[in-house]
Amino acid sequence: MAYQESEPMYVTTTHSIPGMKVTRYLGVAFGATVRSRGVGGDCLAGCQSTCGGEVTAYTEMAIESRNQAIQRMLSDANRMGANAVLGLKFDSDQIGQGGNNATIAFGTAVVVVPG
Repeated sequence: MAYQESEPMYVTTTHSIPGMKVTRYLGVAFGATVRSRGVGGDCLAGCQSTCGGEVTAYTEMAIESRNQAIQRMLSDANRMGANAVLGLKFDSDQIGQGGNNATIAFGTAVVVVPG
């Protein structure tokens, strides 16, 4: 299930938010996805690779993977009772031999208040 914004969720790659004070650390929140381009996408990517330049089929897959991993991380943080995620990081790797790409977004789920 995708994160549904009911209250603002702060997300930052830093370990603090200016003007905010951490009142509770809730643990690591993460979201993961594994995606594959499929035969059509691989054919398009092969043609683009031959000509040089950006391989848009894989660029789109990377962006979609990142966005889905973030949404799942936000859902996990929300489930934990957080209103912020600090230290957001990504990891991505190829899985198997078929061009499957795994993307993980993770950070520290916290509760912050003005201060």
